[in-house]
Amino acid sequence: MTALRNTVTMLAATGALALYCQQAYCQQVSAQSKDAEPSTRAANAAFATSLPFSDRADFDDARRGFIATLPDGVVAGPRGPAFDTKPYAFLQKDEVPPTVNPSLWRQAQLDAINGLFKVTDRVYQVRGIDISNMTIIEGDSGLIVIDTLLSNETAKAALDLYLKNRPAKPVVAVIYTHSHIDHFGGAGGVISADDAASGKVKVLAPDRFMDYAVSENVIAGNAMRRRAQYMYGPSLPVSDRGQIDTGLGKALSRGTVSLIPPNDLIKQDTETRKIDGVEIEFHLVPGSEAPAEMILYVPQFKLLDMAEDTTHNMHNLYTLRGAEIRDGRLWSRYIGDAIARYGDRTDAVIAQHHWPMWGNDRIVAYLKKQRDLYKFIHDQSVRLLNQGLTPTEIADRLRLPPSLANEWSARGYYGTLSHNAKAVYQFYLGWYDANPADLNPLPRAESARKQVEYMGGAEAVLKRARDDFAAGQYRWVASVTSQLVFADPANKAARELGADALEQLGYQSEAATWRNAYLLGAAELRGGVPPAQRGSTASAELLKGVSIDLAFDFLGVRLNAPKAEGKHIVINWTFTDRNETYVMNLENSALTHRAGKLDDNADVGVKLTRAALDAITLKQRTFVDSIATGDVSISGNPVKLRELFGLLDDFTPDFEIVEPRKVSVE
Repeated sequence: MTALRNTVTMLAATGALALYCQQAYCQQVSAQSKDAEPSTRAANAAFATSLPFSDRADFDDARRGFIATLPDGVVAGPRGPAFDTKPYAFLQKDEVPPTVNPSLWRQAQLDAINGLFKVTDRVYQVRGIDISNMTIIEGDSGLIVIDTLLSNETAKAALDLYLKNRPAKPVVAVIYTHSHIDHFGGAGGVISADDAASGKVKVLAPDRFMDYAVSENVIAGNAMRRRAQYMYGPSLPVSDRGQIDTGLGKALSRGTVSLIPPNDLIKQDTETRKIDGVEIEFHLVPGSEAPAEMILYVPQFKLLDMAEDTTHNMHNLYTLRGAEIRDGRLWSRYIGDAIARYGDRTDAVIAQHHWPMWGNDRIVAYLKKQRDLYKFIHDQSVRLLNQGLTPTEIADRLRLPPSLANEWSARGYYGTLSHNAKAVYQFYLGWYDANPADLNPLPRAESARKQVEYMGGAEAVLKRARDDFAAGQYRWVASVTSQLVFADPANKAARELGADALEQLGYQSEAATWRNAYLLGAAELRGGVPPAQRGSTASAELLKGVSIDLAFDFLGVRLNAPKAEGKHIVINWTFTDRNETYVMNLENSALTHRAGKLDDNADVGVKLTRAALDAITLKQRTFVDSIATGDVSISGNPVKLRELFGLLDDFTPDFEIVEPRKVSVE
């Protein structure tokens, strides 16, 4: 049962891997980093003249209503700080270092403004102590908390900060705007699971919230967590040569993650509820920024909460950590609906990232630009793909019109025009560009060896690549040195030159996500993969969101097909407390299961409670202990159960990305 325990633990930890820059690795990365090259200095200097930097309205908005912040800027966590604002103090400088794109520096300064802020009468936000915001509405007798940040520790700190500066009231309701973990993971820091289960605290969410809160990142969750290191840069040092922002917020917190299920769902397209004397209009926007999402309007305060459908940057139609492609056409339509429904009666607009905006004319203009941004990306990408352009060609050619390009809220700090255009192509046409030469290419390492051979060998390639690096052609140098590394991972000169090129690309990137990816790629070429940070992050609340069906699906993903060749095993599962049965079948190197069935000829049967499974998963007891106490019983041939779980792979959380895998995969 160790394999099943590992499976459910991985599922429960989805999106919650505690990543940070470990001291030794951090020092190594800092010591190996290099300064901006002349071409990077020139590119960033030119960028500083291309946008309206004299426009300081966002800074006024981000500081408006400031009340207080954390006294020492630190939120304590289970393994060091859950969040620490102090390392970002260098962003207070007005002079932009040459190692940072000036536009990204501006965004990083804005995201560094942190604390408790008043939005309107009875509406407050805590910003800048996690990647997301907590919004607090003062009801007649208690507090309505909208989104609970990523971790319990930052959520508690946010609520405590509010309570130190406002009259003390209990939390009477929690609202999850959508199914991403940075908006519900801190629920355990503001309410208890018991109060939610009993209905003492109302917990509202959009329809199908629980389906997506756990499942969106489960099946490919291990790969997504590794890729998230590149996207968010948590294992990079915080400095002007390292991580400075995520574009959407300062950084991911590193605390304890929870999932308290909602006890009330918004199921209709629009619903109005009165919560503790406050009327709130809910509007579902599924399939926009998240599979389950809703925006909110509070007529009493003329306040519109756009959740994450409009923020002060271009968002992702495709997120670099990996997820389903989002429909830009639908996303734009939802924003248009919000303008039609609420535009003429809104005096303040907020989101669950970034800072608010006030004034009806400004708000409507902003919403229209956001609406048209996603429609432009969709329509123009489709126009070009219909003319036969490939994803790379579309991404390299597409440019925003000046009316959007000069809007700070349309800049690509998180999503980018380049990878969003490719997302539109993938949404409609998939990965294949229709050129038969690309239909079945050689694997990366094998192709790299042939290409290097055709180019005259590694030394000839390196000589020309060094000349191109000196000329500032970093995109090409990064590409060609990657071929050298995949052809021969031990080629130290290729690794170093490739790292130098990636580093310069990072320094030039306007997108925080691209900067983080480039800089971590450079660090790993120079010093290897960061040490894996292990230890269970599973919690009882998270486990409640993992259905047995989903856990069994993930077992199928872990099945090593070559090892399973020719084997046939049938297992009956009975969860006695839930009156649920499953039959699991291994055949033809595929593991399938059916709910509500048992097989009379099964090799082995397992009876247990869901509570017993959770206790095993949380390492509160062993499988053997559970058998001894009678919480688990086995009938038939237990050897078959052991045989099946011996066929499952364990996924490593620190697989190689910028070089070939060191360990072969069967």
